Amino acid sequence: MTSRVQLNFACGLYDRMQALQTGEVQPAGIDLNFIDIHHPRDVFDRMVGKLEFDLSELSASEYITRYVAGEKTFVALPVFPSRAFRHGYIAVNEWTVKRPSDLEGKRIGVQLYTMTAAVYQRGLLQQLGLDLSTITWVEGAMEKPGAHGSPSALSPLKPVNIQRNRTAKSLSQMLEDGEIDATIGADLPPCVHSAAHVRRLFPDFKSVEQQYYRDTGVFPIMHLIAIRRDVYEKHPFIATSLYNAFCDAKDLALKRMKFTDALRYMLPWLPAELDEIEHVFGEDPWPYGVEPNRKTLEALIKFLHDQSMIEHSVTVDELFLQPRGINWKIS
Repeated sequence: MTSRVQLNFACGLYDRMQALQTGEVQPAGIDLNFIDIHHPRDVFDRMVGKLEFDLSELSASEYITRYVAGEKTFVALPVFPSRAFRHGYIAVNEWTVKRPSDLEGKRIGVQLYTMTAAVYQRGLLQQLGLDLSTITWVEGAMEKPGAHGSPSALSPLKPVNIQRNRTAKSLSQMLEDGEIDATIGADLPPCVHSAAHVRRLFPDFKSVEQQYYRDTGVFPIMHLIAIRRDVYEKHPFIATSLYNAFCDAKDLALKRMKFTDALRYMLPWLPAELDEIEHVFGEDPWPYGVEPNRKTLEALIKFLHDQSMIEHSVTVDELFLQPRGINWKIS
């Protein structure tokens, strides 16, 4: 009898991953040790810096920039644990910024210039006419002084005006005090909820994001699943086994979310939200696989190239394992 492969998997405990953590879904031929780590930056730093896990969620921009730079330590599955529209995560000081064009020449705080959320946000701001070369970027943690984790991300290939936050303040406090004009990134600064002069750049962000999706077909992907190349090459079957398990776990989460006899989540208007989501996205708002996500991934690659984070463009298909073609799911 062939022994099962033991794999350590680090990821946030998202609803679409929960069945893998509980064991309700088990990948064929694999004993999966699910390591729940709440902060994605901790996962990325430990995976990229120390190769601490066999597979993990990983920043999509970090994977792509390293791949294009010739660092082939990882292979990727077209499974996307985290994705989010990012218009609603741009905060501004109303004293200096009232519309996107007002950001020209300003100081903008960002947790990490190379983070995927910021790549998408800069891309959409550039599409609105903002000249990114005029911006001074201030890197630091949103809610405390100092840096955002211990990242080992590659630097942009061309000079960018990036300053480290060396003050004794968080980016949120700097925004409230008028020392920076805006913030972008994966989190809203707490001062949005406490300072009257700080607000979202797009107050009606939900409508803006829905229109953006209708216009572009892009639902931004933040994280993908990265497998250490040495582990995959030793056990190539794990790609299909894991992909099938990720799909099954997500399908189970979606089924449970749609069961509204007794609300699973503390969202009073969940049934109405589900109706709206289905109207916008169709049956599955969170598809895996390359083909359903091609427009989103092509947009990310374009933004990375436009922002000088990769030297040349690449095709979506070469970034991901596809041993069974577009649809790996075994019926």
